[in-house]
Amino acid sequence: MAEKMKCSNCDNEATVHLTQIVNNKIHKVDLCESCAQKKGVTDPQGFSLAELLVKNSLHPVSAEKQATCPQCGLTTADIRRTGRLGCANCFSVFNSTLQPLLEDMHVGTTHKGKVPEHSLSRQNHEAELDGLRNALARAIETEAYEEAAKYRDRIHLIETATEAKEVSRT
Repeated sequence: MAEKMKCSNCDNEATVHLTQIVNNKIHKVDLCESCAQKKGVTDPQGFSLAELLVKNSLHPVSAEKQATCPQCGLTTADIRRTGRLGCANCFSVFNSTLQPLLEDMHVGTTHKGKVPEHSLSRQNHEAELDGLRNALARAIETEAYEEAAKYRDRIHLIETATEAKEVSRT
């Protein structure tokens, strides 16, 4: 039979097991029911994994990575302790600390977001027009006037179609 795990805060049997990956290192916290309730783990509104990982052995802060935000005065240790940033400037000040955390938590670090369908088609048209305009400029530069005329006509066709759609919407 498997050995029962002990709570990270007391010696009772652990029934709640939390795992967090920080900087490619796995940090585990095992809590008994009462410690989990005290820490707010059973209440999603009050849950803060950063609060649970206050032990230096679980969440070390190296001296070389210590930084302080010049606007709000928040330090790297404060972020690790609370799990929160103080101001918008903290994102740039603590970028080297936050980047690996975000990469571990999400698929990427660039927000893609959702785009409404009518905006998406407009974006596609604008991207196509930009490409055609660049191609037109290159064709004129290389004196490929027949090719340039095709690009010009295609640009004109897209612009008039776009204008007609915008007029019909109003």
